[in-house]
Amino acid sequence: MPGTRKRVALFDEGGERIRGKQNKEAAELALARERLSHESGSAVGEGEWLVARVCSDYIQYCERGLTKGTISQGHRDNTVNWLNDLCSYCGALPVVQLRKTHVNSWIEDHPTWRSPATLRSVIAIVLAAFNRAEDMHGIINPLKGLKKPQSQPRLQSFSPEEETALYGATESRFKDFLFAAIHTGLRPFCELATITADDVSETDRGMMWRVYSSKTKKTRKIPVRPEVAELTRRLIKTAPAGSGTPLFRNTQGRPWKRMNGVARFIAVKKKLGWDKDPVKQKFSCYTCRHTYAHRMLSGYWTSGVGCSIETLAELIGDTPKVAFDHYGREWGQHYQDPLWAAIGAGNDKNPREKPADRKPGRKRPSISHATHLKKKRAVAKDTKRRSGKHRR
Repeated sequence: MPGTRKRVALFDEGGERIRGKQNKEAAELALARERLSHESGSAVGEGEWLVARVCSDYIQYCERGLTKGTISQGHRDNTVNWLNDLCSYCGALPVVQLRKTHVNSWIEDHPTWRSPATLRSVIAIVLAAFNRAEDMHGIINPLKGLKKPQSQPRLQSFSPEEETALYGATESRFKDFLFAAIHTGLRPFCELATITADDVSETDRGMMWRVYSSKTKKTRKIPVRPEVAELTRRLIKTAPAGSGTPLFRNTQGRPWKRMNGVARFIAVKKKLGWDKDPVKQKFSCYTCRHTYAHRMLSGYWTSGVGCSIETLAELIGDTPKVAFDHYGREWGQHYQDPLWAAIGAGNDKNPREKPADRKPGRKRPSISHATHLKKKRAVAKDTKRRSGKHRR
């Protein structure tokens, strides 16, 4: 590329990378297009990229990824919304003139972007766009080192009373959806909403679900609790195997989508007055997943014996590190118990005799380490002397 020493790949008109000697003709055409763009005399043709061009390039990349199934619908939608918004703010600015202060000022102009999770997502997508421009086109990234807010653990979960109130404030279809989300811990819309009868199997030990996550692009098989199995058998009657119909559907008979699911939950919060509570107003459909994690780690269904972080990670489709960062420090029983035991306040199976439990008059002698060694040497010397006399 002009002005750089970096070699970059050639792409065809569809955005696919050109590889192999058999595609020599396509490579020559792509090279000719690149040379023509740099000789056209325009600002972009001279190698000066604008912010809008960087954003457009990344949006096209996300569109191709969505078609191939390598990028989720949510990521594509957020990319389109946020990068177009950035272009309306400073899209005509050359990349070489872009500074971190421009991005910070743009973010400050959006008062609704106050959540650390939202800010992290916005900055991550902006950085991804400029990182791709640097990797694929040799454009120097002016935003390197832009800091993202520190991630915060998701610690909201429903109490049994709040769960009961939630079920009583909505209709049966949404109630079944929330019930299954709380008792399985699946991601509400990219996992639970896609479960069909073909994903359900009965075993000698109980029912299991085959879960595919469009977020992680992985499939896992998990056991479900008896009450969820009973609900599943009832729903299978309305969506039998082979029909391809999801088990959990809204009142229109359609699968739950993020948009209508979120709107329904917001309406339930208003009905219960949770929108005025500083804690409960943060509740969402995703709180069902957090509730499951909290209950598994605290032993809610197992008489107080919590599961390990590794087991929780396998059930909810996270890595152990992510599960620990989000839930383990606050709720992980297997993490906290050793800390209590280390300071002498844990549940010791063989507790030592406490001073208050000793009988009156029974006083344990206190001797120094040096005195103890002196007595030990004396005993050993006397034993050696006696054994010597016996031999003589």
